[in-house]
Amino acid sequence: MSVPPQAFVNKNKKHFLGIPAPLGYVAGVGRGATGFTTRSDIGPARDANDVSDDRHAPPAAKRKKTEEEDDDEDLNDSNYDEFSGYSGSLFSKDPYDKDDAEADAIYESIDKRMDEKRKEYREKRLKEDLERYRQERPKIQQQFSDLKRELKSVSEDEWAAIPEVGDARNRKQRNPRAEKFTPLPDSVLSRNLGGESATSIDPGSGLASMMPGVMTPGMLTPSGDLDLRKIGQARNTLMNVKLSQVSDSVSGQTVVDPKGYLTDLQSMIPTYGGDINDIKKARLLLKSVRETNPNHPPAWIASARLEEVTGKMQSARNLIMKGCEINPSSEELWLEAARLQPPDTARAVI
Repeated sequence: MSVPPQAFVNKNKKHFLGIPAPLGYVAGVGRGATGFTTRSDIGPARDANDVSDDRHAPPAAKRKKTEEEDDDEDLNDSNYDEFSGYSGSLFSKDPYDKDDAEADAIYESIDKRMDEKRKEYREKRLKEDLERYRQERPKIQQQFSDLKRELKSVSEDEWAAIPEVGDARNRKQRNPRAEKFTPLPDSVLSRNLGGESATSIDPGSGLASMMPGVMTPGMLTPSGDLDLRKIGQARNTLMNVKLSQVSDSVSGQTVVDPKGYLTDLQSMIPTYGGDINDIKKARLLLKSVRETNPNHPPAWIASARLEEVTGKMQSARNLIMKGCEINPSSEELWLEAARLQPPDTARAVI
């Protein structure tokens, strides 16, 4: 490659610009750069001899409709009417001149005139239809209009006496659990057993006759709740009468001792008047104390006294004797065991 003389070369322009690169030249190869080839240099993947595929072809350009196609009219027999002719305009290709504008204005004025003549009749008919519909299907506001006018005469007390809607409507269906019965709790029975609440039966109450001063004998009506303690006493009295009837009439001796039987029944009746739930809680608490610290004598004494109060003497004796076995050197346990035992066996325990 010949270099042009310096006179023909501009100082600011390099002499190799605009000259094609020599064969096999790679830019930057002198400083270690290497050439690379991209897919655009190779060309498309399909062979030039392959048949063209519509999937790879560009979308076809939309064919413009000619004016003749746009102006084509449907002159088929199915589109023809004997009275009005063809549905389309036969003179659509002709220019729109002043005569056409004048004809359209005349037709429009005729249509308006005909519409004004029918307007009064149409509005009257529409109003009648609306009134008939309101009479057949009146609004809820119209149905209660007379009742709303009468509300002005309602007093404040009558307003306050109006019940709530949800209180008296299908109460059983909405809350079926309210009709279920539950057993009587033990606290009520224990309270009545302890004598906290007692009622009596008035012997003078009952069925009174028409004549003054005469009381009709028969069923007495209780004036309040029944007293369970008095019912138990009446039951014991009835049992005493039955036991007296069982006695042997020949020898005068009874088959069953009534006094001893009633005494045993009296001993079986618990004398504790507290809550049964409190007793259960106290038993669990004392049991936990005994299991946690079995060498604590007051726990055994308290457990035995709890059983004594509830009327279970045998359980109290068993607990105190078990405590004596675990703590044989406790004087308090032995004294409590002697107190709980009958007099004839108390000395043997000590």
